[in-house]
Amino acid sequence: MSLKSKRILYISYNGMLEPLGQSQVIPYLVELSKRGAQFTLLSFERANAFRPEGAERAENLKRRLAENRIEWHRLRYHKYPSLPATGFDVIHGVRKAEQLVRRNQIELVHARSHIPAMIALRMKQQFGVKMIFDLRGLMADEYVDAEHWRKDSVAYRITKSLERKALSAADGIVTLTERIWPLISQSNGLYDRQVVHEVVPCCADLELFKFNGSERIRLRKELGIEHRFVIVYSGSIDGWYLTEEMADFFVTLREQNNAAYFLWLTTGKHDRVRELMKDRGVSDSDYRVLTVYPSEVPSYLFASDVGLAFIKQCFSKQASSPTKYAEYLGCGLPLIINVGIGDSDTLITKEKVGAMVHDFNEAEYANAASVIEGFAGYPEQTRQLTRKVAERLFDVRRVCVERYARLYENVLTQTN
Repeated sequence: MSLKSKRILYISYNGMLEPLGQSQVIPYLVELSKRGAQFTLLSFERANAFRPEGAERAENLKRRLAENRIEWHRLRYHKYPSLPATGFDVIHGVRKAEQLVRRNQIELVHARSHIPAMIALRMKQQFGVKMIFDLRGLMADEYVDAEHWRKDSVAYRITKSLERKALSAADGIVTLTERIWPLISQSNGLYDRQVVHEVVPCCADLELFKFNGSERIRLRKELGIEHRFVIVYSGSIDGWYLTEEMADFFVTLREQNNAAYFLWLTTGKHDRVRELMKDRGVSDSDYRVLTVYPSEVPSYLFASDVGLAFIKQCFSKQASSPTKYAEYLGCGLPLIINVGIGDSDTLITKEKVGAMVHDFNEAEYANAASVIEGFAGYPEQTRQLTRKVAERLFDVRRVCVERYARLYENVLTQTN
């Protein structure tokens, strides 16, 4: 079956003007539209998208999407107070989706995460359209693991109840990892029911994250790190991301290699990083913390030698697929990661593209530092290895688009 002229409503609670929408939604839809799918995109945008500068960006994006046969509609995202604001968004989302389903004769609604799934569930009940529930993680359990909710809280119970309803109704399910599927498939919503399932990890546009030697030389010279061994962390700090442990790792690495240099790329509080490094006796000349535009991130990864990411290990992270792994590998960087995050253990145990710590202590850090120094001795071979793994496991076009296309075809041909 072809996707040609198949009419799909894609609903995202993440904004298309945000980095996540730019990297994890738009590239997929553009590629799938080239295969003939006709997308209507409904997203919830932050307040900035409705101010003059943001509105101009939105209009430019709307034109670009239209050129790719994607019709984009946006609603305003509301955050406070949490539960009433979310309920308000769902009501408005349902009303807008009803209009779009009727007008564009939608056949399939693709819900990206839990809140859109509530809207999609209503569309299935009202119009009989097919429904895909694209789980981007275990939302309620993430809030518990982050210590924002308790398991006996009203918010947790409501969210889990809605999750079960969405799973019970969905014609197709997407998970980010293989590891979480046995648990999901045996849940109350899916137990003993056949449903189309695909694992679609967080991928990267590897045309953007592709090693550039001349850019590496230029930026390393600009930063004054031509002769340093550069470890990079790109992303948020604190919360899920173990900032203190990453700083501790660098201290151990520096003891083994006095040329080690830490490049922090984050929109988080720079003073927080500076304080951690100062407390550990790390000189200002041995690290830098920068905020860079998403379009600049690849260049800084090219300038680095290894990518680091320590993430809080907990129940909900079985369902997690960090995008930064794909970006690091695509740029030719071996990884230093911790055990227990989604399917990522196999990147080290099977694919041999880096080092993994099993616990956050000096002995584990020293072992990982030794392993990663081995990669440093063979930079060209390392870049070839990591790039091949990225292309096979995390490429937007070769992996994610292929799996989404297969999912759409199987769901649309499925008989109830």
